[in-house]
Amino acid sequence: MPGHLDPRLLRAFVTVAEELHFTRAAVRLHTAQQALSRDVRRLERELGAELFVRTTRQVTLTPDGERLLPYARRVLQAQEELLAAFDQARPLLVDLNSPGLVTPRRVLHRARELAPGYELMARYESGLTGAAGELLAGRLDASFGRFAGLDPALRSGLDHQPVRYEPMAVVLPEDHRLAALAEVPLAELAGETVYAGAGNPRTPEWTGLARLLFDGRDIEIAPPAPLAVGEEEFQRVMARTRNPVLAVVGFPALPATVSRPLVDPVPLSPVSLVWRKGLTHPALDALRRAAALLAVEEGWLGRPAGGWVPATDDVLMMSHR
Repeated sequence: MPGHLDPRLLRAFVTVAEELHFTRAAVRLHTAQQALSRDVRRLERELGAELFVRTTRQVTLTPDGERLLPYARRVLQAQEELLAAFDQARPLLVDLNSPGLVTPRRVLHRARELAPGYELMARYESGLTGAAGELLAGRLDASFGRFAGLDPALRSGLDHQPVRYEPMAVVLPEDHRLAALAEVPLAELAGETVYAGAGNPRTPEWTGLARLLFDGRDIEIAPPAPLAVGEEEFQRVMARTRNPVLAVVGFPALPATVSRPLVDPVPLSPVSLVWRKGLTHPALDALRRAAALLAVEEGWLGRPAGGWVPATDDVLMMSHR
């Protein structure tokens, strides 16, 4: 028997037990049916018991499922009473990486609409690797970024929910030879040196994504340099080096620069919502619901024809959907 059961797994079980239908239960929990089925299977493995009989026509509880149901309900009720006793007054600290990133900001804004009674406060940690240590230490509650790019030792203490395959772009000086193009084919960057955060200890997951993308395309990554902090300093360094900067579509261009989407293929940055394993907070539930709703409404987890994603990232993203 496990020494710890994630309350999320018990909630998944109870919801399916009440609905006796995985699709309806997934709708109630604002999650994907595949993810819900995975949580139920995980609970069954941890308990060493089959909880449901599944056929093409119906879902029914097994005797072990019937036995577990009242216990699971009492555990969840106790958790709700505990949270109510402390009123969950503590704000949820949510890292958005950078003020210019669209996806994390939209998820946060939707979560605030879903849970107006809770405080969700934005933080800016620059990169997921930098945020991961803060998450594990309990000084931060949630962040966004490329989960597959984290060191496995960090990933082992964290959980994630896929949010978006975000199209990538390149920021160019406004007089760059490629600035006149509406879209920049990757082949046009051959011979260029592109800034992708090399040497920044907070963002190696982004630099690693760039290396995979540029491999075999004759595109160099700009060497490590002192980190430019602030828009004015970054603009000054960019004007001096004239290196294109790897970014995502929607990232606001700086003065005297333009942002152009990359194509042929369309490179995609896999974005996940990331939090510390075992963390429970109603505002985190709202954040997860917001991410799931936006992913469906905006088609964020769809892959455009010809889209490029590293195979390791794709496996992690698909396994959690």
